[in-house]
Amino acid sequence: MSEKPSYLDFDNKNYPWKKGIDYRIHPEQYKVGKGEQGVLICEPYKSEIGKYWKFRTPEIATVSSEKIFSLFENYLVKGDFVGADMARKYLQMGYTRSRRYTNYKGGLKYDKENNYKLKTYGTGDPQKAISARIFYDKWKKAESNEQYKKMKLDWKKQYG
Repeated sequence: MSEKPSYLDFDNKNYPWKKGIDYRIHPEQYKVGKGEQGVLICEPYKSEIGKYWKFRTPEIATVSSEKIFSLFENYLVKGDFVGADMARKYLQMGYTRSRRYTNYKGGLKYDKENNYKLKTYGTGDPQKAISARIFYDKWKKAESNEQYKKMKLDWKKQYG
């Protein structure tokens, strides 16, 4: 089967997150979206959180996930929903990317040189499964935080 990855037909024009916006100054332009959307665009949060996002080994993933969760909690204390949601997205992305590296050697799902044919599943690094579990636990802890859930619901009602 040669199913092309969705990012090949990416519609940048209609993507709600834009480069060049300071989402701390203009939080009203932030959309919650699905999953990890916007995580690699929304500044200044991308720079604040992204530098701690690492999952190479379980030890590194532990330090990383704890730091990002601490940032999540600090954003909540400040009433900064956008920061908290971005930190939650980085925790989720720690899980999904670790799983990708567990499932596929080098973390690459598609073979670009072979018409984007799906690569062989189960050829990745089993240590990344441990890193994934570490991030998964922190991600779910963030998502279940009552203050975060209320802020997210209020945000979606007001801004989408």
